Formats: sequence, C-alpha cells, structure tokens
Amino acid sequence: MFPKRLTRAQSFLGVHFDFHANKDCKDMGRRVTPGMIARMLRMVRPDYVQCDCKGHRGVSSYPTRVGVPAPRFVRDPLRIWRDVTARHGVALFAHFSGVWDDAAIARHPSWARIDEKGRRDEHNTSVFGPYVHRRLIPQLQELADVYRLDGAWVDGDCWATRADYHPRVLREFRRTTGLRPPRGPDDTTYPAFAAFCREGFRRYVRCYVDAIHAHAPGFQITSNWAFSSFMPEPVTANVDFLSGDFDPRNCVHSARWEGRCLAAQGMPWDLMAWSFANTERLRQTKSVMQLKREAAVVLALGGGFQAYFTQRRDASIDLSRMTIMAEVARFCRARQRYCHRAVAQPQIALLHSTADHDARYKELFTNLEFHDVKMGALAALLDAQYCVEVLCEHHLTGRMERWPLIVINQIGALEKNFRRELLAYVRRGGNLLLIGPGAAELFRKELGIAWAGPGQERAIWLESAGALGGLNTMVRPVRLRTGTTVCGVAHARDDMGSAAEPVASVRRLGRGRIAAIYCDFGEPYKRFASYPARDFLAGIVHRLFPNPLVEVRGCHTVDVSVARLRGRLTVNLVNTAGPHAQDSMLTWDEIPAVGPLEVRIRLARRPRHILLAPQGKALPFTYARGIAVCALPRLEIHAVLIVAP
Repeated sequence: MFPKRLTRAQSFLGVHFDFHANKDCKDMGRRVTPGMIARMLRMVRPDYVQCDCKGHRGVSSYPTRVGVPAPRFVRDPLRIWRDVTARHGVALFAHFSGVWDDAAIARHPSWARIDEKGRRDEHNTSVFGPYVHRRLIPQLQELADVYRLDGAWVDGDCWATRADYHPRVLREFRRTTGLRPPRGPDDTTYPAFAAFCREGFRRYVRCYVDAIHAHAPGFQITSNWAFSSFMPEPVTANVDFLSGDFDPRNCVHSARWEGRCLAAQGMPWDLMAWSFANTERLRQTKSVMQLKREAAVVLALGGGFQAYFTQRRDASIDLSRMTIMAEVARFCRARQRYCHRAVAQPQIALLHSTADHDARYKELFTNLEFHDVKMGALAALLDAQYCVEVLCEHHLTGRMERWPLIVINQIGALEKNFRRELLAYVRRGGNLLLIGPGAAELFRKELGIAWAGPGQERAIWLESAGALGGLNTMVRPVRLRTGTTVCGVAHARDDMGSAAEPVASVRRLGRGRIAAIYCDFGEPYKRFASYPARDFLAGIVHRLFPNPLVEVRGCHTVDVSVARLRGRLTVNLVNTAGPHAQDSMLTWDEIPAVGPLEVRIRLARRPRHILLAPQGKALPFTYARGIAVCALPRLEIHAVLIVAP
C-alpha cells in the first residue's frame, strides 16, 4: 500500500520540471531511472512534483496514443515518474500545454486561431474550435486513466489566447450580439469582440476542467495564470487551485505583485520561481540566496512555493541542481507553520481594475510587461513599509470599509456603480488616493480641480523633505478650487530654487478624504526609483492613513505583510536589499542583511508575547498607549513576528 498523497489544496512545496519536447527527442527516457527520481525526492521532500508531459511544441514526452509522441522512446519516463512518486507518497502533476500546441495545428490546420489578416496562427489553437474535445480532453483523460496522475498544470493557456477572427467565430459574434465583426483592434466593435473572445476562453477552461472532473473526480487541475493579474476577474471555472510562474529576471517585483493578486482570490494558490535567469543567448542557475528570497516573498503572503528546473532532452534531470532546491526547501519548511494559508489583515488596497484592464489592453489577457505600471506603485508603497493588498472590483464591492485607504493607480476607466460606491465609501469616512491624470479625471469634480492644460511627457522633480526625486512621466497642470489643499509640489529642474507647481492635492469629502497625484507614478518609479519619490508618495499616504497597524523603522528595503493565521496576528518581514532589479545582473550569491529594525504594532491590549519565527525566540517589547514596540537586531532574508493575544 502506497502512502497517502496530499491534495494540491493541502500542499505547500513543489518542484517543477519541463523541457518542451520536440522532434529532436529521439532517445526519450534513456537516462531516466527510478533511483534518479527517488534521490531527488529524498533530497527535496516535496509535497508534489510537476513533470513534462506536453510542451508548447505539442510533442508529448511520454508514449501517448492520443496526441503526438516524441519520435523514439527507450523507456517511458512518465511511467517511472509515476511509480516512484507514488511509492514515496508524493503527488505527480503534468506540465501540459493547452492553447499553445504547434503539433496539433500542423496536423489539423482547421484547429488554429485566425488573426485579423486572415492568417492561420502556427502556435495557438482556437478556443472556439474542436481542439478542446478532440485533443485536449482525451489526452488529459489518458493521463488520468493510464498513468493515474494527480492532476495537471495547464500552461500556455490564457496568456497565449488571442482574439480569433475565424469565420465561424465572427458569425457567432454577429449572431449573439447583432454587431458587425471588427476588422482589427482599432475597430469600434473590437471591445465587444474582445469581451466575446474572453468569454470563449472561460467556456473553454470550464469545458476541459468539468470534463476531466467528471471522468476522474480526483484529478486536480489549474490553468496557468487564470484568474490572476493576467486575468483580473472572479474565478468562474471549477479549477482546483491557482498558480503561475513569475518573471525569471524581475523576480522580487513580480513575486510581490503576482502573489498579492492570487492571494486575494480566496483559493489555494502557489507561485513558481524559475531556478535560472536567462537572456537570449545565456542561461545561468540562480543561487540559493536568490531562490530563498523569491520564496520568502511568496511565503510572506500565505502562498505555496515551487521552483522550476529544466529536464534534459531525454526527460532526465540534473541531480546536481537539486542540492540548491534542497536548501531552498529546508528554508521554506522552517516557515511553513508560520505562513501557509495566512490571510491578509486589511490595510491599504491597491486596485487592479477589471474594467480598466478590459478597456485598455488590446490583447485579451495581459502579460508581465503590462503590469509595470501597477508593480511600480506597489513597489513604492512597499518601500515605504506600508502593508498592501492588490484587489479587483469584485473583492472591494460591498466591503470597502474594511480598508482604511484605497489607492487607484493610472487607470482610465471604471464602472459607474463602482465609482459611485467608492465615493460613498469616502463620504462615510474612507480615504481614496488617485494616482495619474487618468485616474484623477474620473473624479475631477470631487477633487475640486480644473485642468490648466493638456498632459505632457516631461521630466519633473518631486519635492519631499528638502530633497528632489526626478521622474520622466506624464504630468498634467492643475488649478485647485476653494477647499482643495496642495499636498505635493514638483519642480521643472533639479533645483530647489526653481519654480514649483502643485502636483498633488487633498480634499475633504463627507467624513473622508480624497487625494490625487497629477502625474503617472508607477512605471516611472519602477524604471528609476528614488528615495525622494518614495517619500513623496509616503507623505501623501501618511496624511490619509496616519496610523497603520504596523510600522517598521530602520531600513526601507523591508517588505511588511500583516496577516492572521489560526487566530493570531503575524507580521512578515522580507529583506528586499540587493541588485534584484538590475537588468545587468543575472545571478548573485549575497543579500546584505539589514537592521537593527524597530517594529511598532498597534494593539488594543498588551500581548502575552511576541515570538520571532522560525527561530522560536520571544522578543522583548514595550507596550504603551496602544503600541507594542520590539527590536529586531538583524534581518537576513525573512522573519515572522507572531503576536500572542
């Protein structure tokens, strides 16, 4: 009898392998042995493994009878993976490409998506076509029946999906909407067509998820990046968990952002770090330190963690790389009981608007580059030691009062009902900060402003505490009406004596306050961060939200996350110092420790103790006037403060 395996909802730590098999794979399984896989499992001790089954080329790395197998098999590698993981009580998931399937299109051209010029897509199948029924579902059923896999991580899905101009799709669009099909993304009917295609993708996911659940009820499945920052909307498919693989180069910023987007959905979730960084011609394995910190960002948000290692072209693995993963795994396990499934304590909500996403983005679902605008604003707030959640309209609607401050960054569209609820939230005592001319325009009347001219792309220098922080940005001149107060100015030159113009204001609205910054901030800050720009934003946030639950003093390169886990308040501290944001750096093996840090926690009553985890050490603290203050002499990568009531 094999040991019982954890479900994905119960799991915390995984390791992912893939290599996207192709026609060059003519000795599949040659070096794959049970001993190789067993040794990896003993080294890493994961809850689950994901291994290659079908990559974007559409060629399967096991001898499929349903799809397109690799040219020659010495052994069946998937059978070996399944037998060994089952004996060790480790769940096995397929890495399985969905919409992106070159081989399926090569053999069945009619399965392809058609672009706006009438050309067949060589990579991406049509979510409206027969591919899902004739290839995707039958192959998932094969994995469940023949190999008894625990589930699948479907890659190349939402982020590979594009608007489909296939004649049958255009006919259905006209029939259901009564609108003329667009000729391209600039056509007036394109927004409606994009919405139609997005719903087509949702139906496609629901189709294969429901089919495999009906066929094999224990089979657990997700669509990579579905219902995430790429697809900011309520979960409308019966997926078993949410997951994604964050940017292999821009790791800390990406993990900060993507983790918060997934955590808000209220489902089991994990994020995958790439174990290597790469350029077009160079790949280099990351250090243990790099991967520990990438894991720490995810763990601090309550998520599970996995790391991606490539397989060789015969499906074997490089065991020397597993020494790295084994160290990272020990780091994660030491923190599991203090982090996993923690739920964020509401402080600041940063809106990732579904309405704005759908209105502005020409493709159906966004990519990593599109998120720079939002990542930059998040980074500035985190650099100022604020606790931030990234939330969509469906998270906030009917619940806004839970968050003392809502921040809306660089958007151009909001639904009328949501805008109306935001204003009601402010009038009842909430605080709203708008960043960028586009966001301010949506609330111009309530802000008490008039535009003094059109927006311009230019350099400005934001003033904060006697220092200037430059941004190359879009800024729009503004005139303030009576009752609106200047709360931030910018200079035209890097000269404190040069003329200054108002670039931020605040105004009372009912019992609350509404403020705005009249320049784009997020993307410019992510490109060229500066401490005066950070402090400029922090000063405005402080006016709106002067008493956060937790304050950290002593260093700005510490991310702070406040959550509740099993009835206790937890404060996660992640050291973000070092060159992680430098494009010129692929890998490094040092992260400078920071400290001493002073942590101030607002509590209604004196706690019994404050425990430092994972060390298990009680920290001395003082308590006066509703604030507990403790000191952390040194922060290496990640620590958790657990407050016992």
